[in-house]
Amino acid sequence: MRIGIFGGSFNPIHKGHVAIAQGVLKSSLVDEVWLMVSPRNPLKEESSLMPDRLRLQLARRAVKELPSIKACDFEFHLPKPSYTYITLRRLREAYPDHQFTLVMGADNWQRLSLWRNHEELLANYPIIVYPRKDSPIDTSALPPTVHYVEMPLYNISSTQIREALARGEDVSEFIP
Repeated sequence: MRIGIFGGSFNPIHKGHVAIAQGVLKSSLVDEVWLMVSPRNPLKEESSLMPDRLRLQLARRAVKELPSIKACDFEFHLPKPSYTYITLRRLREAYPDHQFTLVMGADNWQRLSLWRNHEELLANYPIIVYPRKDSPIDTSALPPTVHYVEMPLYNISSTQIREALARGEDVSEFIP
């Protein structure tokens, strides 16, 4: 089984996240996408995070009708903060019959050098990159194990949703 690992805070999950996971599936590069709900991203501010279990519950609810997309709590059982290379090592140990592919936005691809042990990720795992606003990618310069998947840009972010909620605005069109 080829599994795409789409990590994130999902704070909260929104329709763009789900559409990206569906777009990755349509690429036929993976058989399933696992939304890896991160309890603590070392490159993000922790103070504005909703509780871990609530973010996981919302993610699971968002994909409950999509059998090839799963929201998982695997990182909840690993040391914090969550480092992707550790997550992928542990996934390989726990699921030796699966092949894991990292799924990330173009913005993260451009900042991959900031990730701990990013060389290990590049050497040992295929990577799927999806477009992000203001993050152009020269696809001709990508390593052979990195696949750029064309899909629409989603003009929505979890930050915008949290800000709208704080103002008392209706966000139902953005969240599953």
